[in-house]
Amino acid sequence: MSAVVVDPGVSRVALARAVDELFTSDGMGETRAVIVMRNGEVVAERYADEFGPEVRHIGWSMSKTVTGVLIGMMVADGRLRLDDPAPVPAWQRSGDPRGEITLRYLLQMRSGLRHDEGADPVYDSAEVRMMYLDGRDDMAAWAEAQPLEHEPGSTFDYSTPTSVILSDIATQLIAPDAPAAERQQTMADFVDARLAVPLGMGSLVGEYDPAGTLTGGSSFWATARDWAVFGEFLRNGGSVSGAQIVPRGWIDFMRTSSPASPDYGAQLWLNRDSGAQRDYMFADQGPDTAFAMMGHLGQYVIVSPEQRLTVVRLGISNDAERALLMDELTDIFALYPSE
Repeated sequence: MSAVVVDPGVSRVALARAVDELFTSDGMGETRAVIVMRNGEVVAERYADEFGPEVRHIGWSMSKTVTGVLIGMMVADGRLRLDDPAPVPAWQRSGDPRGEITLRYLLQMRSGLRHDEGADPVYDSAEVRMMYLDGRDDMAAWAEAQPLEHEPGSTFDYSTPTSVILSDIATQLIAPDAPAAERQQTMADFVDARLAVPLGMGSLVGEYDPAGTLTGGSSFWATARDWAVFGEFLRNGGSVSGAQIVPRGWIDFMRTSSPASPDYGAQLWLNRDSGAQRDYMFADQGPDTAFAMMGHLGQYVIVSPEQRLTVVRLGISNDAERALLMDELTDIFALYPSE
């Protein structure tokens, strides 16, 4: 299924070609869905065979951004404060240095915890151990039990377990000390009532571990169209049809560089030079106001407010293929002037 509509000022042929190349070019894996939105309207949409508008796709680490928004709602509600110690009971014992970890540090991936993401061999990797090995029955407990490797706040260390800790903090606030089934249902109801329904994301659903904790670092699912809706929600500063779902200031915070990493905000990647030889977006081409949700195997929601543009790509691409994939996605953004 493929559709490209006329977009004033942009060649329909050029846009169609750029989208087609995501599905047909060699060397960048399997693209399953692409959506391009301009000024809040779909201007291009295409799916691979066996994938269509109603198919849910796992976001993998794009889920972290959803979790970041949920935390923002709780901050806005007055239930959490950014610079207070994170309310993790295991860290509050006298003399435990993890008591210095704040909510801000967790959101900006600078907790200092020993979470070795992407380790080699893979079975030593923190996210693999937490999700599939010794932490799988209670992922948050595993993530929160890890010792410090750096002083809290000092070092950027991208971590899926960190986002699970955020999920656990949120769940404890709305279902304190509840059994697993109640924890799961309460959080699912919160996600629906505060996010999915107001945004019109009817397909959004999260996965939970046996302890009832939302696996908010990796396991939200939604259709391509609903991932695009979420990108537009971020582009519009947390509002939908004039209703402010999360404070605009929270989205501004998520889009502000962490002191420890210029290309990362709060559960959100930024189109900035990392200073650390990371090249996840297109910082050399700009604009530096663009940002992205990125997930394992090449899941992307890339948003450029200056260009009034949101682009979704879902599929399967390995690490070697993702550089070429990003080049092709950059070609779509190059079609649109900044305003």
